[in-house]
Amino acid sequence: MPAVAIGSPAVVLGVCPVDGAGLSGIFRRAFLPPSDQCNLDRMTEPAEAHTADSNCQLLRQTLATLAYRGGKAVRDAPTGFADFRAGQGLRTPGQILAHIGDLLDWALSIAKGQQKWQDSKPLPWEQEVERFFAALQKFDDFLASGEPARAPMEKLFQGPLADALTHVGQIAILRRMAGAPVKGENYYVAEIAVGRVGADQAKPKREF
Repeated sequence: MPAVAIGSPAVVLGVCPVDGAGLSGIFRRAFLPPSDQCNLDRMTEPAEAHTADSNCQLLRQTLATLAYRGGKAVRDAPTGFADFRAGQGLRTPGQILAHIGDLLDWALSIAKGQQKWQDSKPLPWEQEVERFFAALQKFDDFLASGEPARAPMEKLFQGPLADALTHVGQIAILRRMAGAPVKGENYYVAEIAVGRVGADQAKPKREF
């Protein structure tokens, strides 16, 4: 059987080598795994690496957003706000903030492949605020270290981090109910930067 011609579709598609293997070579190669057919592993590594890096940056931006929005929600809270209760059976701001700290600790444990959950007893308000920023810093430091996460970034976002954002909103609502509202803001133009996850945040650019 003659060798496959250089211009044949089989050669162009990369399902067989131009080595005189003939049509049997075409069918033999066609039923191999895709990575063996045309070295897909090598072809996709750069794209996968780019995607993983983009996801990591997006997760770090989420942490910075949590620090900015959360910092605004807890900053200058009135005396006694930690124990404010909007209704029977509802969690207090102090309990919610402690839960956010638990979520961030949980997220980091998942990322490290050592998943662990805890229900923490609320600390005094200022200590709980410190814990919030410390947990953000630990998680951000891990993501910035380059150490591979042991869980998909998408799952970390859709689970603990999305929950944390929701709870920050709850604290903001409770501030208004307690008579100490947080000003609204155009967060699109806010100066939120990857790596800035501490209590020291940029001043709002456009509040209302």
